Amino acid sequence: MNKGQWGKLRAFFDLKTSDGFVIKGFKLVEGISGLFVGMPSTQGKDGEYYDTVFADKDLRDELQQVALRAYGQESIPTPEPTPDNMEQNSVDSPVAPNVDSAKNSEFSDDDIPF
Repeated sequence: MNKGQWGKLRAFFDLKTSDGFVIKGFKLVEGISGLFVGMPSTQGKDGEYYDTVFADKDLRDELQQVALRAYGQESIPTPEPTPDNMEQNSVDSPVAPNVDSAKNSEFSDDDIPF
C-alpha cells in the first residue's frame, strides 16, 4: 500500500489472490462519510472515469475492511448489540477477516463473480 495525500486520495494498493491473480489500481479515498475503497478505473474518451473491476456489495465491504486495517484506520463501527438485535448479530452477522487471514484464505472458482 502506497500511503500519501493527493487531494482526497489517501493510498493506492494492489490486491493479490491466493490463485496468483494481481489486480492493480485500487484507491483509498477520503469521502464525506470517511474512507472508502475506489475500484480500479480508466478514463473514457468523454473524460469520465469508469470502473474496470466490478464486485458485489459483500466483496466490496470485505475489501474495504481489509484495506482500512492495512491503512491503519479502524473500520466503520458496528452498532452496539441490543436485546432486539443481539441474536441476529451473533448468528447472521459476517465477521470481517483480519489482514493476515485475508492473505491466507482459500478461494474457489465459485468466489469469482464472473
